[in-house]
Amino acid sequence: MKRVYKIVFAFLLACCSIATKASEVIITENLKCETLVNPKGIDVTSPRFNWQINSLARGVKQTAYQIIVASSLDKLSREEGDLWNSGRLASDRSILVVYAGTPLQSRQQCFWKVKTWTNLGETDWSTPASFTMGLLQASDWKAKWIGLDRAFSWDSVSKFARLSARYLRKEISASKDIKRATIYVSGLGLYELYINGDKIGDQVLAPGPTDYSKTILYNAFDVTPQLKGGKNAIGVVLGNGRFFTMRQAYKPQKWHDFGFPRMLLQLEIEYNDGTKQIVASDESWKATADGPIRTNNEYDGEEYDARKELNGWNKKEFNDAAWLQVDLMKTPGGMLKAQMNPFMKVMESIKPVSIKKLSSNRYVLDMGQNMAGWLKMNVKGEKGAAVTLRFAESLQPNGEPYVANLRDAKVTDVYTLKGDGKETWNPTFVTHGFRYVEITGYPGKPKLDDFAGEVVYDDLQTTGSLETSNSVINQVHKNAYWGIRSNYKGMPVDCPQRNERQPWLGDRTMGAYGESFLFDNNAFYAKWMNDLADAQTAEGSIPDVAPSFWFYYKDNMTWPGAFLTVSDMLYRQYGNKAPIEKHYAAMKKWLAYMKGKYMTPEYIVTKDSYGDWCVPPESPKLIHSQDSMRNTDPQLLATAYYYYFMDVMQRFASLTGHDEDIAGFAAEAVKVKAAFNKKFYHPSTAQYSNNTVTANLLPLAFHLVATSDSEKVFQNIVQKIQVQNGGHISTGVIGTQWLMRWLTLFGRGDIAYKLASNTTYPSWGYMVKNGATTIWELWNGNTADPAMNSQNHVMLLGDLLIWMYEDLGGIQSDATDVGFKKIIMKPSFVKELTFVNASHDSPYGKIESNWKREGNSLSWNVTVPANATALLYVPAGSTDAVKEDGKRIDAAQGVKFLRMENGSAVIQIGSGRYSFTTSSGTAGMGVN
Repeated sequence: MKRVYKIVFAFLLACCSIATKASEVIITENLKCETLVNPKGIDVTSPRFNWQINSLARGVKQTAYQIIVASSLDKLSREEGDLWNSGRLASDRSILVVYAGTPLQSRQQCFWKVKTWTNLGETDWSTPASFTMGLLQASDWKAKWIGLDRAFSWDSVSKFARLSARYLRKEISASKDIKRATIYVSGLGLYELYINGDKIGDQVLAPGPTDYSKTILYNAFDVTPQLKGGKNAIGVVLGNGRFFTMRQAYKPQKWHDFGFPRMLLQLEIEYNDGTKQIVASDESWKATADGPIRTNNEYDGEEYDARKELNGWNKKEFNDAAWLQVDLMKTPGGMLKAQMNPFMKVMESIKPVSIKKLSSNRYVLDMGQNMAGWLKMNVKGEKGAAVTLRFAESLQPNGEPYVANLRDAKVTDVYTLKGDGKETWNPTFVTHGFRYVEITGYPGKPKLDDFAGEVVYDDLQTTGSLETSNSVINQVHKNAYWGIRSNYKGMPVDCPQRNERQPWLGDRTMGAYGESFLFDNNAFYAKWMNDLADAQTAEGSIPDVAPSFWFYYKDNMTWPGAFLTVSDMLYRQYGNKAPIEKHYAAMKKWLAYMKGKYMTPEYIVTKDSYGDWCVPPESPKLIHSQDSMRNTDPQLLATAYYYYFMDVMQRFASLTGHDEDIAGFAAEAVKVKAAFNKKFYHPSTAQYSNNTVTANLLPLAFHLVATSDSEKVFQNIVQKIQVQNGGHISTGVIGTQWLMRWLTLFGRGDIAYKLASNTTYPSWGYMVKNGATTIWELWNGNTADPAMNSQNHVMLLGDLLIWMYEDLGGIQSDATDVGFKKIIMKPSFVKELTFVNASHDSPYGKIESNWKREGNSLSWNVTVPANATALLYVPAGSTDAVKEDGKRIDAAQGVKFLRMENGSAVIQIGSGRYSFTTSSGTAGMGVN
């Protein structure tokens, strides 16, 4: 019988992944394959390899593998692994396999393939894949930083900064037959690269944002197809991004500014005769700032005057005699590193749903969805006519755009027509967060077909889907999806619309974990861990915002704790422990700093700046509650988190070989636990501190509560939610990160479901009921003071997405066999739901969990990827009540009964598709 497999490849390099196109391998006499993409500019010498074996067969397990890496495709085809031939290695590892061959060199092209052995037999070789090394040594760079180190008369270096784009060009000659041409470029803040008039790549807003004084990301492109024999032209446009900041000469103690935009570029040409040529940015380049992009400011918008277009500027034989000689610029100071996280791109285009006239020549366009990106416009009119686009998330009752919540961000684009027929335009160096666009000055009557909303975020694969029988939960899930993608901007920002857009750590402390079910955010967050390390001070402090575009070093346990929790997520969800290994010393240093500066002799940590941020306030007009009984003691938060991190660091020490540290962390934890309970616990009432849900929840979640008291403490949470809060949420950012899972773990999935499906205030469903298409910053975001009511935040999601996928869908990675090597499938079969369909594309392949209830019967269809196993908890009074594809489980292929546990049959399965049915009569189904 033929067995068909599909082997999918990816690289995981240092802390970052480069996904490749899938290749099909048929494990029989025939081989069918597709060419893979060619990752370029890798600057780590120990790449790690991933592959997937996708099979419908049951119980497929890899038993061995062999990887060959060669310096040419020809050698690879002959199975000559001149760089590395692993030989056959007995192993079930198919993710994060570390390269162990000849040391890799700058610019080196590498070709590789893999074959595996499984319990069902040997596969054939995969289709070849390839990658290219970047510039590994500082001496490889011959280029100089260039730009225009000044403002011009039409610019403004002020609070409301206006700085025009810089256009740089250079003509070169390639006199021989070209074998290969590669460009390495970093344009700061942002750049667009052209060769002979063609834009290179489909990325936007490159490179990724960093603290440029610590790290500068460069990009590498194969430009062999674009480069021609003879004369060629290189053109680069520089935008401001986060380099030349949005608010110049304004609160210098707050803003991190790096100067005027600049560029580093190196073109390397290899000819067929073996000779090489390097073209580097230097003082011979020409530049102008008097082009069509008159200003580009992320807060205030972009203004483009098409009358000033420099026709042919990025092509050969353009007359640049009036252009300026570039200035040699200082290095921003950071270390040059290849960008290993994905580019930002236009990921989707959506059409508007309506357009309404406000007044003469003024209209409001409704996209039907709060989004982040820009508006692409088609327009035809007279030369000099200007179309003004102003962006907003919502409307006032009179139909006017509501912009009070944007603070002083002007969020306005202006396009001035050149007047030669149909013109199509979108901004280049800014994005907006918006649903509505006020259009002023459009020639004629604008139509829906004249506009499209282009959704811009990092090129991350969507890996999750979830649908339930409850429409509110489904819409909240959709709102979360849109909110998350809106706030992926090379770093996780808090909001995409107002004068903030900062990478706050507190928003992602647990949020990144939930996001990982929806998006493949491995490389994205591994890069962010580097940003956090860059932001650490010599003393050990970690800021609240990283990269530290704002100087906010307030010293908290909760916000900077993202350094540990996100690294922990990367290990659990992807099996990626490189961030833990790389930053272990920095994490240890931060904890020592916090202890030394803020811990009392009684082992209480005294510093917390934000508390349980954004609990539902007592008044609909308030941003923050003033009621002390709603707010949790900051010292409780800080001390609880310090204790929790002692536990995390014990695991990290074990993972990274720092066994000598384990005893110290453990001993510290014992002292902190005793001090915590002495100060905050009231034995007579089983309450912590002032009995907020968060005050009782954190001790339970962090195992600070004595086992004998756990149920009593938990009942205080139930009482608080059900009685005092009328079945509504009362936690802020911190408490909500643990709430849904721990309610379910303690057997009250029904309460978690109620919180998830509520439509009255405060709740996620209340946002939906009031028209939200993303997640608000505040539970009362429709009534609170406009100073802080962003309508596109993610911080209040807490652990909601984790709960949706792990506890409703039943898709959870084991804590030990990480990366979904072992899947824990234990749904909370809440009685209010009749079905849940969930899926997640894990490192091993797609996991599916679809359950449906009809009367007292439950059907549950499960898919487990090859080389992984799953532990299922099937509600049943006995094994007799459980069937798989109509068979008793002891007769079903690949199904192993382990035990009965709390009304469930615990079953182990391997890869494949399974169809379980069970009668819930005595199973207690719907109790959780």
